[in-house]
This record gives sequence, C-alpha cells and structure tokens, in this order.
Amino acid sequence: MSRCHPRRVSLKRFRILVVDDEQRIVNFLRTKLKASGYDVVSAGDGAEALEQIEAEEPDLMVLDLLMPRMDGFELMERLRAFSPIPVVILSARGADTDRIRGLKLGADDYLAKPFNPEELVARIEAVRRRLQPGQRRKTSGVVRLGDMVVDFEQRRVTARGEDKRLTRIEWLLLSELAQNAGRLMVYEELLTRVWGAEYRNDVHILRTWVSRLRHKLERNPKNPKLIRTIPKVGYVMEQPRS
Repeated sequence: MSRCHPRRVSLKRFRILVVDDEQRIVNFLRTKLKASGYDVVSAGDGAEALEQIEAEEPDLMVLDLLMPRMDGFELMERLRAFSPIPVVILSARGADTDRIRGLKLGADDYLAKPFNPEELVARIEAVRRRLQPGQRRKTSGVVRLGDMVVDFEQRRVTARGEDKRLTRIEWLLLSELAQNAGRLMVYEELLTRVWGAEYRNDVHILRTWVSRLRHKLERNPKNPKLIRTIPKVGYVMEQPRS
C-alpha cells in the first residue's frame, strides 16, 4: 500500500534586481546577496532592467546611475509610471544634488560608491521591514487636519478635495505625523519609526521626504502651515484651531 506524501510548497525568496553596467560589481553583489539569502537577477542598463522587471518580477532593485542607453535617472522616471518596486540607488555619483534628485524620483535609499557591502545589506533589510511593518501601530478611521483628510483604512489622502497619490514612504511618514498631530516629533524618532534604527541620524533624507510631502499637501510649500519645522529638532503636524 503506497503512502501519499504531502507536496512541499517552496516559498519564493526575496528577489533583487541588480542594475549596473560593471560586470565585476554585478558579480560581487550577486555573491554577497545570495550569501545573505536573496535571489538575484541582473541587468546591464536601464532598458534591460525594464525587461527584467516584467519577466522576473523582482521585489527590490539595486540601481546604478551611470549606464549606457538609459541611465538610472531615466529608468526611475519610467519605472515610477507603472511600478512601486523599492529602489536602492548605488552610485559613484555621491553629490547631494544627485542624491536629492534620486530620492525625488522615488528611490527608497541612496548609497554612494565606494560602499560597505554590509551596509548595503542592512539598508536592503530596512527596506524589507518597511514593506512588512509587523509591529507598526495601526490606526483606523479618518483624521481631518484643516483641509486635509487622512483615511487610514483606505490608505487615502485628500487635500482641498483632491486625491493625493503618495509613495509608500510618503504614506508612512504622513501616518506618523498625523497620528501624533500637535506633538513635536524629533528627527531621530521619525527616522527610526519610518526608516529603521539604522537611519536615526540621517536627517538629510528626512528633510527630502518632508519636502516631497509638503509639495503634495501644502497650499504653499515654501510657507508650510500643515507640517511645521522646529529648527534643529524635528517637525510638528499642526492641528487647526477650532
């Protein structure tokens, strides 16, 4: 009498797309990331990366900026028209202007070359935690702050009656500020809650994303009334006076 053995269901491992035109960098990252438990696919430029995204459905992309045919900035512009895949930029272009441009185009993080491979893995793991915020405080219902309405159950934001499309990080940042409206949230607290403890001193990245939120939500981003800066300390989401 034969025994029936249950089929083993293999769980899909987290898949990373490495986009870089330097093969030695690709080979190094493939070895390091596979040793860290990730599946790895690669592309040599932006055009090939778009093909790989459609064919391989990666969970995250590590992206160089200086590439032939289609550079990283152009790839980001095209990518964000159809995909929310997390992106960690890894580039020799380490100037603040390049970093800010990459973040404004929707990158989740930016690491300059030369880089510490352990730091890259730590940043990838931090992005993964943001994708699955298991212990994050959940808020239900609707919060109204002036002419902005935040619906936590529907993950929907309207400002002055218009729906505002937010990226994942913009939503997490807004959620923390809105849940603590009227309370000062210092830089380290916001960075730890939204990005993870590894980022608690990265005030520059926080300022960049607050600026993005202001441009989407404030009537006049240069004179913000909703998200107020407390210089050298943090931010306050203002509660309108009744």
